[in-house]
Amino acid sequence: MIKNFVRGFGALSLALIPLLSAPAVQAASAAEVTTLADAVGLVKVTEEDRTGYTRTKFKHWNAGDDAGDGCNTRAEVLIAEAVVAPTVEAGCKLAGGTWVSYYDGQEVTSAGSLDIDHMVPLAEAWDSGASTWTAARREAYANDQGAEVSLVAVTARSNRQKSDQDPADWMPPSPEAQCRYVGEWVATKLRWQLTADDRELEALQVYAEGPCEDTIVRYTPAA
Repeated sequence: MIKNFVRGFGALSLALIPLLSAPAVQAASAAEVTTLADAVGLVKVTEEDRTGYTRTKFKHWNAGDDAGDGCNTRAEVLIAEAVVAPTVEAGCKLAGGTWVSYYDGQEVTSAGSLDIDHMVPLAEAWDSGASTWTAARREAYANDQGAEVSLVAVTARSNRQKSDQDPADWMPPSPEAQCRYVGEWVATKLRWQLTADDRELEALQVYAEGPCEDTIVRYTPAA
């Protein structure tokens, strides 16, 4: 519930920031905050290269943020993003619970029907700079819970439709989700200093200069 609130808040106007309490403003100040158009302008452009990519070069799912809870990253994300909390049984088996897949607006009541999507897919990350990273950094990327937008619980169908495509080739089928999606895509690229190719950048600019011009992007660079 909390994680979903933070995600939704990320799309609101900067005009709302003065309404926050002082501690909340101080916490938010650690993040870079900018308009979508300006954020898109910060993404470096270069050709993509998938040479040498295999999914196994990004170790996931690991033991998660809390190595002592018995849950891996996938389960921890599911617990964090549930709108109705599941029961966590022995072996971190999740029973019950409700989720809303924002890509397609579907309500889901079975954890097994959900995929945990990497906002910027692993193959796209590889193309955009992760090929030069250490194995440890790729593992950190693949299990990133340090930013609420990096991993998202969505229906398996929408995740597999997306596959490894960037916004030039795929957008969430729910129109209401598209500005949020573009903002979170750009935030992830900037967090991890990933690049974009020409077609991807052009697609992002279309949204940034059109229907999503009021979208605000918040990101904190990964360590």
